[in-house]
Amino acid sequence: MFFELTEEQLAVQEAAREFAQKELKPGVIERDSKQEYPTEQVRKMGELGFLGMMVSPEYGGGGMDTMSYVLAMEEISKVDNSCSVIMSVNNSLVCWGIETYGTEAQKAKYLPKLATGEWIGAFCLSEPEAGSDATMQRTTAVDMGDHYVLNGTKNWITNGGTSKLHLVMAQTDPEKGHRGINCFIVETDSEGVAIGAKEDKLGIRSSDTHTIMYTDVKVPKENRIGEDGFGFKFAMKTLSGGRIGIAAQALGIAGGAYELALNYSREREAFGKAISKHQAIAFKLADMATEIEAAKLMVYRSAWLKDNKMDYDMASSMAKMYASEVAMRHTVEAVQVHGGYGFVKEYHVERLMRDAKITQIYEGTSEIQRVVISRNILKGQLYLPIFRDSMQEQGV
Repeated sequence: MFFELTEEQLAVQEAAREFAQKELKPGVIERDSKQEYPTEQVRKMGELGFLGMMVSPEYGGGGMDTMSYVLAMEEISKVDNSCSVIMSVNNSLVCWGIETYGTEAQKAKYLPKLATGEWIGAFCLSEPEAGSDATMQRTTAVDMGDHYVLNGTKNWITNGGTSKLHLVMAQTDPEKGHRGINCFIVETDSEGVAIGAKEDKLGIRSSDTHTIMYTDVKVPKENRIGEDGFGFKFAMKTLSGGRIGIAAQALGIAGGAYELALNYSREREAFGKAISKHQAIAFKLADMATEIEAAKLMVYRSAWLKDNKMDYDMASSMAKMYASEVAMRHTVEAVQVHGGYGFVKEYHVERLMRDAKITQIYEGTSEIQRVVISRNILKGQLYLPIFRDSMQEQGV
């Protein structure tokens, strides 16, 4: 399958690349070192429409397709993954979840603020004892008639300290198991919402990751998303789309590291010639380019499936798993190409290597993606549904 980008998509890609190089790259090393939240950079992302790319224009968004979002994520992730993860959560999880499954009142109230960056959102699923196993929610929401009372703890929450709105998964009927889980829109200035200390992370250090505590928080009945018991399905559907964003982030990390390694190898000389002329380095570059191109096709394909309203669950898991492994593998190689210079912050590749690791963990670890993929395989799901449909039309 060949993906020929439209003029609009190419314009989005160029705008994101220019923004990343001119607005994000200056100061990115200092922000990472100081764990400084990119307040001004996030504000500008909102102004440029990067925080509500797929939101309908009637709610203040860009009304763009998933492919355009992936292209922007890729370019921004080549430079600053703290900014791209903020962008990913706000777009893929919060805005998309509310617009796809929320009521008209919920969309009208919250999406204009989220799409423009006036508010930043957070997706609150993980708990101290319910990370990969999302069915084991200890956070509870007790139905009090016209409102719910929310109690519990969520951890590893991206945008936890700066968000104005949380999408919180909570158990309302333990006897029903995962069918008793609901999702609630919680405004963070509600009484009983407490923000824990910022996590000191290996990578994406200037994004804010916190533990959130909810103590007797009153949530209006109208802030529940979907019918009673819809929360687990909401989380799984939203995360499936979110994996496309994280796959694009991983792709950007790998691509950014490759570009840095390629440029450095052309400038650095050893034994009388540029190191790119030495076979040991040239072969590394060839392997990097090949695997990044393969990852790109997988990521773009998952976005294409989503845009064409086809089943993308397995494709997004494959793209996320493979792209994150490529990012980890080739950021290490980029450091190696740089030699000793790769080990210092000035050359950016050590930061990309640290950032790459998280793409193998959040939105479900690589092991979880293998569970999703294998389950689809065992159910008879073919990897190429468009080919499958063509075969069925021909009676094969």
